[in-house]
Amino acid sequence: VQLQASGGGLVQAGGSLRLSCAASGRTFGHYGMGWFRQAPGKEREFVAAINWSGGTTHYPLDSVKGRFTTSRDNAKNTVYLQMNSLKPEDTAVYYCAASDFAYATTHNSYKYWGQGTQVTVSS
Repeated sequence: VQLQASGGGLVQAGGSLRLSCAASGRTFGHYGMGWFRQAPGKEREFVAAINWSGGTTHYPLDSVKGRFTTSRDNAKNTVYLQMNSLKPEDTAVYYCAASDFAYATTHNSYKYWGQGTQVTVSS
């Protein structure tokens, strides 16, 4: 599967962005999907996971709980990350990834990665 993330940009603190990740292939609905981010000089963080159907989600980072929501539209081969109440510390390159598991909650479960999209939150 090939992944293409988009929707990043520059936003003021308190604002919102919605990231999209479009996937190629007819078996998109079989993959567990995830969102990750990496800020300069920091390790990659696991932001969100969603299962194959979209019925189950997981947010490993306490700092995004209640502000970020992931969803998917299997008919459109797309997964989304809605980010509200953005903070300067959310500034990072955001990546989407796919797992061969229908639901993957560990970083190492993700095998397929898209290019990142930059999110910059100004104070």
